[in-house]
Amino acid sequence: MKNTVELKFKAIAANIPFARNALASFILPLNPSVDELQDMKTAVNEAITNVIVHAYPETTGHVTMKITTKENVVSISVIDNGVGIQDIERALTPFYTSKPDEERSGMGFTVMEGFMDKIEVKNNKDGLIVNMIKEIASTGC
Repeated sequence: MKNTVELKFKAIAANIPFARNALASFILPLNPSVDELQDMKTAVNEAITNVIVHAYPETTGHVTMKITTKENVVSISVIDNGVGIQDIERALTPFYTSKPDEERSGMGFTVMEGFMDKIEVKNNKDGLIVNMIKEIASTGC
């Protein structure tokens, strides 16, 4: 059975725990392992942190997180209406950061790729969409 939830919240650090916990609560019926759950929560943490740091340089905007489950597959989209990324291929390169004067490691997308089965990053008309997919090994559904 397919199920979807969409959440929109202010892109501030205080809302990252909310997003992580909402994800965990929503996918609980799939009976993910602790490692699978932690992987997805870490990837969401990185995606939302990227929105906070990069998407809205002059203001505070919103982030939308859409989670879809179908059988044993979890799809997570993190969407912003910020400035987007001029060179996505370069941004996906490990250790690349657009803010070298700050304490940024340039590993956000690399971390997401390491914890999820698949990620896709694309500009939309107003901002960026990060799509992430994780297959749950054993499911309770």
